[in-house]
Amino acid sequence: MAGYRKLGRTSSQRKALLRNQVTNLLYHGKIKTTEAKAKEIRRMAEKLITLAIKEKDNFEEVTVKAKVAKKDSEGRRIKEVVNGKKVTVFDEVDKTIKKDLPSRLNARRKMLSVLYPVTEVPADGRKKRSNTVKVDMAKKMFEEIAPKYVGRPGGYTRIVKLGARRGDGAEEVIIELI
Repeated sequence: MAGYRKLGRTSSQRKALLRNQVTNLLYHGKIKTTEAKAKEIRRMAEKLITLAIKEKDNFEEVTVKAKVAKKDSEGRRIKEVVNGKKVTVFDEVDKTIKKDLPSRLNARRKMLSVLYPVTEVPADGRKKRSNTVKVDMAKKMFEEIAPKYVGRPGGYTRIVKLGARRGDGAEEVIIELI
């Protein structure tokens, strides 16, 4: 007997389906699916959350110098002429960044191997490329999801049964983060 549910799909289709649903569960907080899929999603999501909790505080803050373009009062870059060409003027600024230690970097890479990239579209309904924002799911795991479950020894998800689906009678459930 296999150690996982096959869900009536080939391995690549199954992997893509589960990655998509785990990403949506962690991004939205809850999703509606079938019971068999929910039990597989739970396995993957709880492993990722446990990994995020273990590596949550495993970083160091480092100060680095960064070049930032000077801007005028209207927010446009200031340019000056050098050797007949217009060149942007830069200031050097000290920035504090979080530098992952090796184990947290490994955890981040494991998470990103499972989670799909998420693009957030503004709520006003306009689906323009310029208004979209890429969401760093690994950062969200470390900074938003992991702190909620620090004192909890597992069981980060809940499955609530809804009943049979009309079309094929499959048992539908809502899986949500507690």
